[in-house]
Amino acid sequence: MTKNSENSSTLSHLDAQGQAQMVDVSAKSATIRQATAIARVRMKPETLLAIESGNSPKGDVLSTARIAGIMAAKQTSNLIPLCHPLPIQKVEVNIIAVPELPGFEIQATVKIKAETGVEMEALTAASIAALTLYDMAKALEKSITIEQICLLSKTGGKSGDYQQSPNP
Repeated sequence: MTKNSENSSTLSHLDAQGQAQMVDVSAKSATIRQATAIARVRMKPETLLAIESGNSPKGDVLSTARIAGIMAAKQTSNLIPLCHPLPIQKVEVNIIAVPELPGFEIQATVKIKAETGVEMEALTAASIAALTLYDMAKALEKSITIEQICLLSKTGGKSGDYQQSPNP
């Protein structure tokens, strides 16, 4: 890779030679940080009803997806190359039926006291919960789609708080 001095001075994950690196956060203070991410899973109304009523061939779809999301947040540094392993202190995954979608909205919140944020952990939790929901329900419907995985909010850290703007 050739040296890219413009990017290496502005992108924290590049060293002076333009090589990918894990950011050194050792000089930062540990602060309380929290992030919430969302994923939407769209399906046919009858699939939504079957999942809500517990009529899925694979069993309890929502509990399995919730647990998968929690487990995924704890494994983020093993999945995303430059993420730091973090001392996660709270993971909450809520799966809410949204009949007008139709489907489910998954909200994953991760909280820590550490030197770096948990945005990737929240996004990973929401994503894996959505993928697990699909896996558990694909016998009911193959055309389920996973949509709009995004960060809703984050607090703490040098960059300050972030709140996603409402959709127009």
